[in-house]
Amino acid sequence: MKYNLLGRTGIKVSEICLGTMTWGSQNSEAEAHLQLDYALDRGVNFIDTAELYPTTPLSPETYGLTERHIGSWLSARGNRDKVVLASKVAGPGRNYIRGGRPMTRAAILEAIEGSLERLRTDYLDLYQLHWPNRGHYHFRNAWTYDPSRQDRARVAEELAEILQTLGELQKAGKIRAVGLSNETAWGTMQFLALSDKLGLPRMASIQNEYNLLYRSFDLDLAEVAHHEDVGLLAYSPLAAGLLTGKYLAGARPDGSRLTINGDLGGRYQPLQEPAVAAYAALAREHGLDLAQLSIAFCLTRPFMASVIIGATTMEQLKTDIAAAGVALSEDVLSGIGRIHRQYPAPI
Repeated sequence: MKYNLLGRTGIKVSEICLGTMTWGSQNSEAEAHLQLDYALDRGVNFIDTAELYPTTPLSPETYGLTERHIGSWLSARGNRDKVVLASKVAGPGRNYIRGGRPMTRAAILEAIEGSLERLRTDYLDLYQLHWPNRGHYHFRNAWTYDPSRQDRARVAEELAEILQTLGELQKAGKIRAVGLSNETAWGTMQFLALSDKLGLPRMASIQNEYNLLYRSFDLDLAEVAHHEDVGLLAYSPLAAGLLTGKYLAGARPDGSRLTINGDLGGRYQPLQEPAVAAYAALAREHGLDLAQLSIAFCLTRPFMASVIIGATTMEQLKTDIAAAGVALSEDVLSGIGRIHRQYPAPI
């Protein structure tokens, strides 16, 4: 396992991060603990969660359960100092989370206390803004995204208030570092400019979707990451399971995410099938597991701080973590380039 610096914080995180969004719905507390033990034993020191989790499905009944399962593990093992623990404050839109209101100072202060209580810790290593108040092009919103409707003055006020609140939490010792999620290049640069101007915490990372089927980060955000030391924490490196190949030809394995939420967050649609089939053929040609090829590709990207994996079975977890040891040849990388040119935006 390799370790990368988290922005300019001095915090080192494993190149594989253990994602947790199925714990509390698809996975039990005992299964969550087994995954945590296995990952830690194999050098994974980075755990990512959110107050919103679990997500499959999202519901007020399960809200916060994932953090509670991690908290019980930390308490039982007594190993808080062995892990880099990240969580997120939810943005607007979920009525059962603070009435669906946007992120404000009051909302963030309320959210952090809830997360710390559920996680049974007095600090987080990384606290992230799950999605921006103003809207964004992630979650399959790229096709209708229109920032021209954003209120400039209101957005500026909100960004400053949010960053000032994070500064309060850092001074209080409740968070060590701050990060973004589902952000844009403009939003990232605004936060960085504010941190420089006001002497407030600097965004260390950005957690956006990145996989062979969704590579928008390769463009402007890659440049931001390089010049500003804001590394990518890539979520959904397997495109919600599409890049395992298990859904090819219309297959719907029992108990899979597709059987639970219907369309894999909008990813399961006709355009993805030929692209996935092409990547699957490339993997077979080179004797590689498709899931491992997909994760290993993410690990080759120069802007990558860590790749967030998620699994519902131990077999899946073992496959995903082992991808850290998979080296892709130039022939494989060239093949990926050819397929990407043919299918640049299939989801």
